[in-house]
Amino acid sequence: MAELSEVLMSVLSTIRVPRPGDRVHKDECAFSFASPESEGGLFVCMNTFLGFGSQNVDRHYRKTGQRAYLHIKRTRRVQKEDDGSSGSGDPPKKKPTRLAIGIEGGFDVEQDQYDEEVKVVLLPDKQEVTSEDLATMPDVVRERVSQSMAGLMAADSVSHTLQVQQWDGEVRQESKHAADLKQLDNGVKIPPSGWKCEVCDLQENLWMNLTDGKVLCGRRYFDGSGGNNHALQHFQQTGYPLAVKLGTITPDGADVYSYDEDDMVLDSKLPEHLAHFGIDMMTMEKTERTMTELEIAVNQRVGEWEVIQESGTTLQPLFGPGLTGMKNLGNSCYLNSVMQVLFTVPDFQRKYVSNIDQIFADAPSDPSQDFKTQVAKLGYGLLSGEYSKPAHDPGDDPSSASEPRGDQVGIAPRMFKALIGRGHPEFSTNRQQDAQEFLLHFINMVERNCRSGENPSEAFRFLVEERIVCQQSQKAKYTQRVDYIVQLPVPMDQATNTEELQEAERRREEAEAAGAPTPPAPRACIPFSACLAALSEPETLTDFWSSAVQTKTTATKTTRFASFPDYLVIQIKKFTFGLDWVPKKLDVSIDVPDTLDLSALRGTGQQPGEELLPEVAPPPLMTPDVEVKAPVLDDSTVSQLCEMGFPLEACRKAVYYTGNTGIDAAMNWVMGHMDDPDFSAPLVLPACGSAPGTTPTETISEEHLATIVSMGFSRDQATLEPKGSVTAQGFIEASESSESCGKSNLAVLGLKGR
Repeated sequence: MAELSEVLMSVLSTIRVPRPGDRVHKDECAFSFASPESEGGLFVCMNTFLGFGSQNVDRHYRKTGQRAYLHIKRTRRVQKEDDGSSGSGDPPKKKPTRLAIGIEGGFDVEQDQYDEEVKVVLLPDKQEVTSEDLATMPDVVRERVSQSMAGLMAADSVSHTLQVQQWDGEVRQESKHAADLKQLDNGVKIPPSGWKCEVCDLQENLWMNLTDGKVLCGRRYFDGSGGNNHALQHFQQTGYPLAVKLGTITPDGADVYSYDEDDMVLDSKLPEHLAHFGIDMMTMEKTERTMTELEIAVNQRVGEWEVIQESGTTLQPLFGPGLTGMKNLGNSCYLNSVMQVLFTVPDFQRKYVSNIDQIFADAPSDPSQDFKTQVAKLGYGLLSGEYSKPAHDPGDDPSSASEPRGDQVGIAPRMFKALIGRGHPEFSTNRQQDAQEFLLHFINMVERNCRSGENPSEAFRFLVEERIVCQQSQKAKYTQRVDYIVQLPVPMDQATNTEELQEAERRREEAEAAGAPTPPAPRACIPFSACLAALSEPETLTDFWSSAVQTKTTATKTTRFASFPDYLVIQIKKFTFGLDWVPKKLDVSIDVPDTLDLSALRGTGQQPGEELLPEVAPPPLMTPDVEVKAPVLDDSTVSQLCEMGFPLEACRKAVYYTGNTGIDAAMNWVMGHMDDPDFSAPLVLPACGSAPGTTPTETISEEHLATIVSMGFSRDQATLEPKGSVTAQGFIEASESSESCGKSNLAVLGLKGR
């Protein structure tokens, strides 16, 4: 013991006590998906607060020299289920009717399932120090180590904190009763602990009324558990509207419910209202889970139950390399599906999984914030099969040789999701997202991090050829652009079951006229070939300015592939706008054949004998009555982009076209326009002074103008930029980015050759 005390004394200066704001990673290893529930538990560095699995803790020790780690090991309890309650393995007795906690029709609550063992481990010899051992050590050692252990165990892990913030998406509003809440001078003082319901003596799910200080139990849950409705009944009898959940009070706030407003609310005068009943908010500690935390736990359980009972059949779990499941972190299906597909592509496997040892060796001091490390970690987790093994049932004897019978362990990519979504207004939340938009966001991040090496996203990159033919002169213009996804339209008039659809529409109209229930509608069946044909159909531009005839005329535009990718990503545009401009989803069925013939979509380039439209810009727009001021650009953002090696004029255009919204938006613009022929051309605005030898419209590409004109605008309107408007270039970008709403329908097809 004396030897352990000396070792601890020698590393005491490296042992820190977590402070508010410190990032504590005690749920997930920085290099793997090991957790406290894993076989070897999790080692948390007592200096950096990073977590490491048993296979990676030595790596961190060799790189940093840190010796003291808090070892956390959780063992799942054997659940003892009563006949009258809903156990964790059984379906809920009554189907929930609304997504809520603690109100009628809400969800039941998952109970704690683990026994936890905590001790200090000293590397490299992995000497163990328990709390009992600390009691016999010198005061300075015992106090510092004990405080660090207690602080680490009490701190919310990074993943837990992010998850709570993300699920708290419905921002609570200030209660209308908070400012002028009536509080009775009845002498009631509430102790800091030991509460129970004043009616039924229940000691959990307790709410204190902020008007008279009554402590009463909350509402009864749908399965009969929870409270006995005494707090609700008290409001119905007295009309006192606000109550605070005891056990959630901390210096940062508490859960406050307004019975009158029937919602969780904010109370800006909560410290004053609590002090009225003798509660010092600044000294209180949380002893119960908040309503948001309860919602997280319950929703994850419900999702698992829905999978188990899919179509009324029992699913057969699969195990092995490449068959690893990903846990839903709350509406993270868009991320899970995209990453599962990407790591079936050899380019991503070669870039991140084959080089994983080198990537980990080159990782920075905080690998949880390193893009390459986290992508490699995810790829290895999906492909190795290490997490695609049956989980041990807690009732099994660990010493027996029987095979585990549970579902596979799977992986929960919390660290990856937090890193990929950091700073993004949508992907940093737990709201439902669009898979196509996430794929493009991820490809953008891959592009940024692969400028000097192999870029796996090139497997999806292809060139689009757009051919515009002036119908008056028959001269053509060819342009090319880079893309990663093909968006296929859905021609509803090509349905193969038209008669069935017409009959269903007739029955629907009859039912509505008779006031009867509407019969179920059949799904339209659209051939995939019809979608491809719709993509290849020429588009008519009715107000096209032709440089050949120097006037507006009619033109046709066709879109073809100038090159093919190794893997073709297809999005079916199943969302459209109705006559009232309200987006609606098309209910269609599209069968994709195993083999595609895309030869008809191959671009041909300029044909023999075909004349090209002259490269002459239209005459400048004269607006003498309007004074257009030069744009004010964020110099710091321009400088940051220039330091990355991009041309100055391109950086200025990036900042201008993204409206000075910051480096991330500007970088996205740069990455999306690097292949533009005028990428490095000077920034020249419509109706503004031109650079020598240029006209105001030279910075607007002809194909973008053609698209605007095809929407019904005149060429003057398309190029004009009055105050508060955007350029044609910016309009096209906004239109393209908002073409899909809701969930996208993506397919990735492997193609031979480019």
